[in-house]
Amino acid sequence: MPRTRSLAWSELRIGVLTIAAIVIAALLIFSITGSRGFFWQRYPLKTTFTDAAGLTSGSPVRVAGVEVGTVRSIDLVGEQVEVGFEVSKSVRGRITDQSVATLGSVSLLGQAAVDIKPATAGAPIPDNGYVPSAKPKGSIADVSEAAQTGIDQITGLVKDVRAGRGTVGKLMTDDRLYAELQRFVASANDVTNTIKSGRGTLGKLVTDPQTVNALNGSLKNLQDMTARINSGEGSLGKLLKDEAFANSLSGATSNLQTLTGRLNSGEGTAGKLLNDTALYDRLNQLTTRLNDVVTRLNDGEGTVGQLLKDKQLYENMNKTVVEFQQLLEQIKKDPKHYLNVKVSIF
Repeated sequence: MPRTRSLAWSELRIGVLTIAAIVIAALLIFSITGSRGFFWQRYPLKTTFTDAAGLTSGSPVRVAGVEVGTVRSIDLVGEQVEVGFEVSKSVRGRITDQSVATLGSVSLLGQAAVDIKPATAGAPIPDNGYVPSAKPKGSIADVSEAAQTGIDQITGLVKDVRAGRGTVGKLMTDDRLYAELQRFVASANDVTNTIKSGRGTLGKLVTDPQTVNALNGSLKNLQDMTARINSGEGSLGKLLKDEAFANSLSGATSNLQTLTGRLNSGEGTAGKLLNDTALYDRLNQLTTRLNDVVTRLNDGEGTVGQLLKDKQLYENMNKTVVEFQQLLEQIKKDPKHYLNVKVSIF
């Protein structure tokens, strides 16, 4: 029967050193790969995106920009892309149901990454739970798409301008519109030159110090007047500040309203004239008769009418009056000649 050989200390020492080297190498690898930790220090999570955008297995997972995990799987689930990843348990309290996962990148043109916005207010997500996702704010694809849209719009705009559509297009293609614009510019230059030369009101206001001083004086007077009104001077100031004057004005207004009410109710002559139909009819009849009399006088009817219209009658009456005045003068000069009284006694 063969004899069993015992292990020498030198052989055992080589095995121990080999195991120690392997452990040290593993520790170095984990320390170099960052803060992802050992498998017992990580827990799995998931999220979904509409587009993976170059995300691959092994891409980093970051919370507030700090790398805390690694992408493990990328699978198509319906119209969505399901991304499975592992993160360090040290950030479990920062990844809650109010956190948001978005696609980011390590650099502008580098490897894609999963960025998670931390939120401590919500409830922590359990193992294999889903982190809410959102569209990234500014990806290269979005920038490229926006740039292409802008290029298409600029191209369409250039085509419209060349076709003469719109104001700019007409300005570029319509000679008549260009000539009108030239005339408008020339007119504007003339107005500017007129103002600079001091002609007109605006020109004097710009160049003439006296006009400016007069305007300043007017503004100062207006300010003084406003200050006097605010201080209660004058009728307008009293109207604004003096309660007695305002009460007097209110009393006058009340009296006017009372008078208007009495007129509307038919009191007094003016009220009856406004409201009494019989009085109005009598006045109307009187006016009609007066118009008839005036019409007859204008037509020469009657003595007064003939006196107004018949020139011969007017002259005869005028001659009679003159002769009567002459007779009175003669009687005054020699009354005995005309007044001879004889007394006879039988």
